[in-house]
Amino acid sequence: MRRIVLCSLTVLAVLPAGAGAAQAVTGRPMMRVGHTNSYSTNWSGYAAYKSGTTFSDVKGSWVEPTATCSTNKATYASFWVGIDGYNSNSVEQLGTDADCTGTNKPKHYAWFEMYPDASHQISGFAVHPGDGISAEVSRSNSSYTLSIKNNTTGATFSTTQSQSGLANSSAEWVAEAPALCRATCQIQKLTNFGTVNFSGSYSTGNGHTGSISDSNWSNDRITMVTNGGTVKASPSALSTDGTSFSVTWKHG
Repeated sequence: MRRIVLCSLTVLAVLPAGAGAAQAVTGRPMMRVGHTNSYSTNWSGYAAYKSGTTFSDVKGSWVEPTATCSTNKATYASFWVGIDGYNSNSVEQLGTDADCTGTNKPKHYAWFEMYPDASHQISGFAVHPGDGISAEVSRSNSSYTLSIKNNTTGATFSTTQSQSGLANSSAEWVAEAPALCRATCQIQKLTNFGTVNFSGSYSTGNGHTGSISDSNWSNDRITMVTNGGTVKASPSALSTDGTSFSVTWKHG
């Protein structure tokens, strides 16, 4: 449901994901260097990566934004942390959604996913606008522990999933317009979520723990755009310590 489609503003690379349950399309960036801007049709936020570095942990917090549901059209927005997906073919991730099912009908919930397997909504874990959310994906060999906490209500959830052969080549902090896949994949309309604020953003690569901007890896700032280049969601610059940023909705 939640893999990246990266593009230049003039050429879009899109590779369809497999049919079946709700999933997302994926693509590779046309060009990317460290500490630069990337453009995606479904992601906005930051990715950390470096050749030869394998990541074993990613964590971050955000405040669940308010979904503005002004029309009867369904819209979707996901907020998550994860390992892989930026330059690999899997994503180990979890987070929350702020969706609209109709006019003045918001839907907030939490989920986890080991893409390309289908995502799983977390039952009994309530999410409300304004709730403080913390999430973490931690790896030991081929075992991944995905944990989330609602800091406002005190609710917690954790699951351990096993999958071998994954790249573990990046860490991400992302606001996303999910895609629904059946025979083909379609990126959905992005919910107007206003601004979502990420904080406490750290990752561990090759045994070293640091912020998004740590010198042990590169980081890319990802702006979400339409195929024609209209900005859909834009990340701010990183805070001085490299642990915080915001993503602002611009266009559905």
